[in-house]
Amino acid sequence: MTGVEGTGGIVVFGAGGRAGRAVTAEARRRGYRVTAVVRDPGRYPDLGAEDVTVVRGDVTDPGSVAGASGEAVAGAAGGAVAAVHAVSPFSGPEQGFDSLDPEFFVKAADALLGGLAAAGVGRLVAIGLGANLLGADGRPLMDDPAMLPPEIRPFALAHTAGLRRLCEAEDTTIDWVMLTPAAQLEHGGPRTGRYRFGGESLPAGAASLSYADLAVAVVDEIGTPTRHRRRVSVFIPAAWPA
Repeated sequence: MTGVEGTGGIVVFGAGGRAGRAVTAEARRRGYRVTAVVRDPGRYPDLGAEDVTVVRGDVTDPGSVAGASGEAVAGAAGGAVAAVHAVSPFSGPEQGFDSLDPEFFVKAADALLGGLAAAGVGRLVAIGLGANLLGADGRPLMDDPAMLPPEIRPFALAHTAGLRRLCEAEDTTIDWVMLTPAAQLEHGGPRTGRYRFGGESLPAGAASLSYADLAVAVVDEIGTPTRHRRRVSVFIPAAWPA
């Protein structure tokens, strides 16, 4: 953890979800002003707080992204320094896949790259999906039914397509990074302020990661960017060295 204090604003797309809420809380803790973007503000009456402005937005619409980000730039002292993509259209297998748009994350990538550039926000931190990290055999974990139930594979493929779109955007002005939890995310787990970054493969000995520590990593990468235009894993080792 860097401990960098905020000097501007952060736009959090998907602020109503677990990751988005954790990032919002961590950003406020560091002194950032947060623009919390959700599709329907009426569903999230508890999001508004001191230094948090809740706005309506659609992460797959470039105009909506630009508008929400522009509000953040105008409303935060020092302007908006970064955006966080924590939107997921899928809450679990019980939801089914009839309404899942396989192009959702591709559309989101395009809208974010274009909309953020138009609003003058240069940094994007996206939350990744561990299922498309590589296993010991060099193949994506989602290819192994023992690692990912087949019924969830369509969501993993959609997420992977969005990552690919970001990687292929060589002419973008946006300095993006995707932080991918390498183990089960623990809801309600403690904030230790500790984590490690890995690469494209599942790290050996990775333990569970709390949403709070994922948020620490996200806000650290906003305050002091260290990874650029790539996807990395983020995890807590099963045993920290002394």
